[in-house]
Amino acid sequence: MIETGSCLCGAVSYSFQRNKVISGHHCHCKDCQKATGSGKATILVLAKKNLTIKGEPKFYESVGTDGMHINRGFCEKCGSGVISFAKELDRIVFIKAGTLDDSSWVTIDSNYFTDSSHDWNKPDSSIKSFNQNPNLIENIKTVLKSFI
Repeated sequence: MIETGSCLCGAVSYSFQRNKVISGHHCHCKDCQKATGSGKATILVLAKKNLTIKGEPKFYESVGTDGMHINRGFCEKCGSGVISFAKELDRIVFIKAGTLDDSSWVTIDSNYFTDSSHDWNKPDSSIKSFNQNPNLIENIKTVLKSFI
């Protein structure tokens, strides 16, 4: 099944096959909180090769807590955050789940950076949680899945 999404104004849109999604996560890091204006970013992990983008997101790079270079892509017209990636994990992209046209099928596998979460937006305790970024082994598993 093909899934689609876009920014608020539709200038940046994307599509991918649902069965190509590697995983879904809530990231509670301070950078995601500031970038979303919320308590977390909900992201889907996908191999870059499996994503088709129409339009030109503008990217802003910052250095995350763990030293990775995170590039957040947003629409220049409406400001919606749509996609992000880490330079150090260049085979994968992170789709902002809130930009999906239909997100009813999304499942979340884990919480990241729970140490940064707020009482008003507590992490889902029924799923796996990481106090910071997942460990190296988890990142390697994700990168390996991007080859499939």
